[in-house]
Amino acid sequence: MLKFFLGLLLFIFYLLNPPIGLAFDRSDPNVEFLQNRISNNFSRNYCNSIQNGFSKDEAMKYAIVKTENIIFFSYNPQKKWIEKDDLANQISMKVVNDCGRTFGLIGNDGIDYFKSYFLEFYEKTTPDKNFSK
Repeated sequence: MLKFFLGLLLFIFYLLNPPIGLAFDRSDPNVEFLQNRISNNFSRNYCNSIQNGFSKDEAMKYAIVKTENIIFFSYNPQKKWIEKDDLANQISMKVVNDCGRTFGLIGNDGIDYFKSYFLEFYEKTTPDKNFSK
């Protein structure tokens, strides 16, 4: 009888305090591929626009429109799993690395500045759309 109560007590203790499980951070390669495609396209369009003499606002609007066309016409069902903040961060890194020096953006400060500028501009120009859906 003592073994039964001891076993029951251990069972209840185990139910109330389960062991910690480990989760692995794994992302879908299809999502990463689409996100890379989007950021590469955006960076190419933005940098080309800047080199062709557009203002930074005009270049931003042009690049957003061109990138939205890729997202809109993409048949990849994983596009709904792209996080806007992650995509904005990746776009910012790509733009700063590709052509940031031409307009004074260098390093992490440049990435942070461009990310906030991108998100603010995107929210202002397309408030009812979600970039990744």
